[in-house]
Amino acid sequence: MDDFFVFLGFLQIELLLFSAFWFLIGALDDALIDLFWLVRKAYRKIRYYQHTPPMIATDLPRAEKPGLLAIFVPTWNEEAVINHMLENCMQAWAHQESEFRIYVGCYPNDPGGIAKVVAASRGNSNIHLVICKNAGPTSKADCLNQLWSTLVSDELAFGTKAKAVILHDAEDLVHRDELRIFDRLIEKQAAVQLPVLPLPVKGSAFVAGHYCDEFAEAHGKSLMVRESLGASVPLAGVGCAIDRQILGKIAIANDHLPFDTSSLTEDYELGFEIGKYGQTILVRMRDGQNNLVCSRSYFPSTIEASVKQKARWMTGIALAGWDKLGWTGNIAQKWMLLRDRKAVFAAVILFCAYICIFLTAILTAAWAADRYDPGPLPKTLIWLVWVNFAFLIWRILTRAVFVAGLYGWQQASLSIPRTFAANIIAIMAARRACFQYLKFMFGGKLGWDKTEHTLIPVETTLKKNA
Repeated sequence: MDDFFVFLGFLQIELLLFSAFWFLIGALDDALIDLFWLVRKAYRKIRYYQHTPPMIATDLPRAEKPGLLAIFVPTWNEEAVINHMLENCMQAWAHQESEFRIYVGCYPNDPGGIAKVVAASRGNSNIHLVICKNAGPTSKADCLNQLWSTLVSDELAFGTKAKAVILHDAEDLVHRDELRIFDRLIEKQAAVQLPVLPLPVKGSAFVAGHYCDEFAEAHGKSLMVRESLGASVPLAGVGCAIDRQILGKIAIANDHLPFDTSSLTEDYELGFEIGKYGQTILVRMRDGQNNLVCSRSYFPSTIEASVKQKARWMTGIALAGWDKLGWTGNIAQKWMLLRDRKAVFAAVILFCAYICIFLTAILTAAWAADRYDPGPLPKTLIWLVWVNFAFLIWRILTRAVFVAGLYGWQQASLSIPRTFAANIIAIMAARRACFQYLKFMFGGKLGWDKTEHTLIPVETTLKKNA
């Protein structure tokens, strides 16, 4: 036998043992979430829905305390989509009983975006253009703070406070019933989050499509378990409403600015701040046509854009967020924080696993050439591999079921091979996130590494996929 292949065989066994052990830990963690979700679903079925079907959006009673719903839309170079988003808002909410006003933040050096907002606001007093003080891009949080300051000024001018602040992005396709849900439920909760539904992109079944898989499971299961266990629910940054009084308290505690300008994931961290004052709930409710009331948009369709976006999420949540939030809260909260922060480590384990597969291919070729004798694997390692394989099948089928519930079985079948694409993107994003964070640690700045948007969601696309 060649010493080189003996060394590769040793490395293969070590990597396999390392990967299999941590895969098992992660699988048990995910299986526990599945168990809590199944128990919660069974309990609610017996306790609430055994004889009465779940309430739909049109069944909600009218709000008890009328008030302004202020929608914040921060933008930078969004001239391709912002006017369509605003037109859709006005059409969807044309007959709403709730009073609403859309605050759109634009930078002075974004003339294209300003022109589109001005055009959309003609004849629409509900749309309010806000020009930021500094040239862009600064950060999403800074733009949101400019919108907050404008809202406070309007409140002083009109003598009344808003009821809630709703967050949306320039590429979102809103639902006609969301204001009704927000208006009613924000009277009882600190914040209300609707599910986020990524839309499939033609020609990008694997890159854009893997967002469909991840959000279907996260907003269909994980966040619901998080809420039921009493842990703080992080906001998605879109399709969410925050009690204005609570947001005001957060602003007072932070130099009158509720959104953290030093954060890449200000919405995630804001969810934990809100948790100090009350509960955030995730509301999965259907409309009269049995469609899910949610926020819909296109997500990145290229590997480069997806890696860029996910690296920002990893940096803000798993790395910088760790520094800012620590390990506060009850046991459930700490568990959820651990799940949030395992993304980078999970990517390292995936990378080791793929290296192990590559080494296995090389060693198999060496064995066929009679240059390497692998010998028997340790029984413990064989046991770990088979247990992990069983968990993998469970994980794949579970995700496929959640995807099928929103997108149908064609997309559900694609979710199986998309797992590989998601893993590769996660590994590349983890590498980028680590370098970004190291740069920040040595005096660099975390800038607004935003996603470019060119695709416009339309209602016809929505009905086919929701």
